[in-house]
Amino acid sequence: MGQDRHEAGVRTLLSSYRAIPDAATVRLAKKTSNLFRARPKNTAPGLDVSGLGGVISIDPVAMTADVQGMCTYEDLVDATLHHGLSPLVVPQLKTITLGGAVTGLGIESTSFRNGLPHESVLEVDILTGSGDIVTATADNEYSDLFHAFPNSYGTLGYSTRLRIELERVHPYVALRHVRFHDVESVQEVMTRIVADREYDGERVDYLDGVVFTGSEAYLTLGRGTDEPGPVSDYTDDRVFYRSIQHDGAAPKRDRLTIRDYLWRWDTDWFWCSRAFGAQNPRIRKFWPKKYLRSSFYWKLIALDQKYDIADRLERRKGNPIRERVVQDIEVPVENTAAFVDWFLREIPIEPLWLCPLRLREPDGYSDASEADAGVRGWPLYPLQPHRTYVNIGFWSSVPIVDGEPEGAANRRIERTVTEFDGHKSLYSDSFYDKDEFDALYGGEKYRLLKKKYDPDSRLLDLYSKAVHRR
Repeated sequence: MGQDRHEAGVRTLLSSYRAIPDAATVRLAKKTSNLFRARPKNTAPGLDVSGLGGVISIDPVAMTADVQGMCTYEDLVDATLHHGLSPLVVPQLKTITLGGAVTGLGIESTSFRNGLPHESVLEVDILTGSGDIVTATADNEYSDLFHAFPNSYGTLGYSTRLRIELERVHPYVALRHVRFHDVESVQEVMTRIVADREYDGERVDYLDGVVFTGSEAYLTLGRGTDEPGPVSDYTDDRVFYRSIQHDGAAPKRDRLTIRDYLWRWDTDWFWCSRAFGAQNPRIRKFWPKKYLRSSFYWKLIALDQKYDIADRLERRKGNPIRERVVQDIEVPVENTAAFVDWFLREIPIEPLWLCPLRLREPDGYSDASEADAGVRGWPLYPLQPHRTYVNIGFWSSVPIVDGEPEGAANRRIERTVTEFDGHKSLYSDSFYDKDEFDALYGGEKYRLLKKKYDPDSRLLDLYSKAVHRR
């Protein structure tokens, strides 16, 4: 879109910031979100980010891109694939924004080798709570803000421009779906693949998995390739996650274009489109193809939340209303099987998504003890370097049991994740008390940065924004 249009978008943003009353909380003036936690209603004017939703420029030689904070990954990927390039990590849903993935974390099947999206950021322009735009890098005067920006969810500022690394990609991805009959074997093989970057003599560039039951689980291994040949299409009547399943001892093979691979989960919102009947062949036949995407399912969720449709239907059937359990958590790889076994026993939700990740081991870490203390690295989500974690995603609901506290299932999950030395993402409902939240998500480090970059508390506090309270 060019630098001139970007600068015009920034001017519009700053003008809208100055128009917000001093006593009002600064927020984004946007109608859509990929957050599942409840957000307080706010009728005050917000930041006008309408001019900050594009790709500014791409340098195919340096393999970098300058991208506006509100640019969706769908638009970003379309621009980079034109040059045979891709962001190092592309979160699963098309309407996730680059700024959102950096300030709120993101993950995908390249995370076992490329870490998390914020680790590919070279520099970022941030509108702070004080109304200043600063350019933060890993080693300049704003390096403390640079490192604390991930997992701050807009409470330290909003990104207007990010310069990110890109990587070369092949036009196709060859897939192997490997079946396992127990989660312990999945854990063992994931550990080996992360270390060796190969399986059964074949390179692995992309790695994730699905657990259907304790005796049916799969790892999907992807390899970038230039080899021509037929490819599958899961953007119409076929459902990707069902294509994974098979009974054979040998891996099931498949091929996708790189673009279809990156968005393989978006068409059916992983498997959550089944809640709307979109996987029923009789309904799917008449479902407009343009509405087989996560952004449309979000609109259905918004209608449900506005009119309590699901709760009304459950009451009409004589069933208890349901508690939403929509979470992504990380545990060390060696605790994966134990956590999944606990979850399958205690929480009636399936399938589960598995995605291994490992920090890119930046030079900022001098040793493990320094990283553990949060001295450097990413203090608001302090994963240890040189250690493999597994993201486990589960997105559904469970019946509410009379007499249990609000969020009972989510509270049990939070306790168990902590017991297994893990963390959970903050995009959905959280119920931590203040002390535990501080211990997990930056605590005193965050408070010091909040005073420095938002001295008048124009932005919400992270605990106030992330934790559900009534």
